[in-house]
Amino acid sequence: MYSSYSLSERLVLVHFLAVQLLLIRSVSSLNLTNAYLHHKCLVNQGNYKPGSEYEKNLNFLIRSISTENFKSGFEGLSFGEGSSRVAIRFLCRGDSYGSICFPCYATAVAGLRRRCERNKAGIIWYDQCFLEVSNIEIPVPRKIDQENSFSMHNPSNVNGDIQSFNKKTEDFLYSLIPIATRSPGAGNEPIFYAAGETMLGTKKLYAMVQCTKDIAVCKGCLEWSIGQLSKCCVGKQGSRVLSTTCNLRYELYPFMREDLKPV
Repeated sequence: MYSSYSLSERLVLVHFLAVQLLLIRSVSSLNLTNAYLHHKCLVNQGNYKPGSEYEKNLNFLIRSISTENFKSGFEGLSFGEGSSRVAIRFLCRGDSYGSICFPCYATAVAGLRRRCERNKAGIIWYDQCFLEVSNIEIPVPRKIDQENSFSMHNPSNVNGDIQSFNKKTEDFLYSLIPIATRSPGAGNEPIFYAAGETMLGTKKLYAMVQCTKDIAVCKGCLEWSIGQLSKCCVGKQGSRVLSTTCNLRYELYPFMREDLKPV
């Protein structure tokens, strides 16, 4: 019964929190974070009322997603018709697939509900995932989403030749694109994720690139994102560019799991 959802929701969230507590020790030992990064309430798609058909459909989709949905790191689901349609897209960072990403999903659901209360649509980004909820059918394949994008950077600047650092960093990011878009085998789709490290003088650079699996041209999205670095992040020790179709990040310290590979 939909009328009993408030109780069911609490039980589901309690389960989510229990999973988070079980994983927090291993995450901390790897010096990983899942910090909130940014959100955007898509107010042009309107609001929904408590008990409405839209809310029932939203709750149904939220409850229907489990760790099984995150094996490939990405999920896109929709349910309902017309003004009551709900579409959800969710992406796990490439080193956080499966059950490891499930707590981030719980965090994202709670965060979006709180920050975009009663909005039919919104987007929220965390270190290890992003969640998009929409009232309209999300077209597939997706075009590059330049509208819903943003950048962040480390407050510290690099020492020495900034121009050389930027050039070598961008070159390394470009070198990851063919890896991300390469098919892992006959009949299999590209993983759309690549990460690596390289030496820049005496410093080691860590970087990753990733696309959602419903994007039309991953290569074009990542090239566009690399181009944004010159507008936001020149000479910074770490930077990232994120959207709803692809993202990238580089740092002078490790920020990803090394032992978990996407499937």
